[in-house]
Amino acid sequence: MIKLAQQFLGHVLPGVMRPLRILWNEIIGFLFLVIAASATPSIVRGFRDLSAPNGSPFRVFLSISFAVIMLYFGVTSFLRARKIGRS
Repeated sequence: MIKLAQQFLGHVLPGVMRPLRILWNEIIGFLFLVIAASATPSIVRGFRDLSAPNGSPFRVFLSISFAVIMLYFGVTSFLRARKIGRS
């Protein structure tokens, strides 16, 4: 009985794990893109505040850096999912 279960899992798991890995990478990529988009109001507010005396270019730089890093992670996650799907 155990050998039969091992054979079953040996045939089924590879067919199930690949789509799950693709889905996982797509979900993570979407979340990173949402996080990157959530930085947009801070970037706009920072640019508007640059003309004010309390405006900080460093804060704008940090917001843009954060958005770019999250955008990079999101795009590479989708590319990784595509690579897994093609192999």
